Amino acid sequence: MLTTDIPDIQEPAITRRTLLGGAVAAAAMGTLAVPAFAQSAYPSRPVKFVVPFPAGGPVDTTGRAVAQKLSEMWGQQAIVDNRAGAGGIVGAEIAAKLPADGYNVFVCSIHHSVLPSLKPRLTYDIEKDFVPVSFGAMFPVVLVAHPDVPVKTVADIIALDKRSPGKLSFGSSGSGGGTHLAGELFNMQAGTKLLHVPYKGSAPAMTDLLGGQVQFMFSDAPTALPQIKAGKVRAIAVASAKRSALLPDVPTVVESGLPGYEAYSWAGFLAPAGTPKDVVQRLSADIGKALSDPQVKQRLYDAGAEAAPTTPEAFAKMLHTEIAKWTKVVRTADIKVD
Repeated sequence: MLTTDIPDIQEPAITRRTLLGGAVAAAAMGTLAVPAFAQSAYPSRPVKFVVPFPAGGPVDTTGRAVAQKLSEMWGQQAIVDNRAGAGGIVGAEIAAKLPADGYNVFVCSIHHSVLPSLKPRLTYDIEKDFVPVSFGAMFPVVLVAHPDVPVKTVADIIALDKRSPGKLSFGSSGSGGGTHLAGELFNMQAGTKLLHVPYKGSAPAMTDLLGGQVQFMFSDAPTALPQIKAGKVRAIAVASAKRSALLPDVPTVVESGLPGYEAYSWAGFLAPAGTPKDVVQRLSADIGKALSDPQVKQRLYDAGAEAAPTTPEAFAKMLHTEIAKWTKVVRTADIKVD
């Protein structure tokens, strides 16, 4: 299917926890083991952030905003390395093989929680070959309608679909993407039969919505906001669990009468499996500080994203939940991609 003073998001999907710390007793000597990175300042050389998408997109923007702030904080370069291809697979394959030495970070996205069910022969395992560092940012999904469609609420859409099952359609940025999955999840939970029309990107999908070729669209916020403000499309509901600071007056799908519905795109930070725990905790804490910086939050807000750092434990739980959730949607909707 992922902002001013941004509220903590997606409880219970993400749970804030206190990281456990402390020294570890050395078995043989009875002395305290020295953390791997305590002997020298970390980082002592550039840290690479692998982004599996082209420059300019929301995941890349998240990675770059954080990397730039970390460079300032560390007095050491945090370098963004774009490795686009195959919907995020190429970058993940590269990142999984990088040294687990604390100097490599992978900027993942919702795609990497969906790919295991779409591509069962992946050469990497997103949970086994990486260790979670922190959730990064949420990209709200907005359900919008062509203004000529006689609906104002989620209940209106459900009622209209019941009267004309299989006649209404929704556009998305592509099969298997976050906005497609948001629509299929809606069908599953609302009992609707909205037909999916995939496009090669959000822009052409929005163009056809404006032209009336499709009636609805589960859109990423950056694509939808200008059209909503111009009155060219009608905002029905946001798909996240809580209202978005980007559209504070628009209710959630849950508020609109569909309990348990939640869908959004997102970006997060992983490290290769085996990265020392102390450096994972350091990275998580520093990424959290970067994402809490007002300028970074504003930069993400301007890109249609909401900063939402977490502990490694919380992100691990969230990632596992996302994989299970979207696997069910992919199988139920029988989604196929090339």
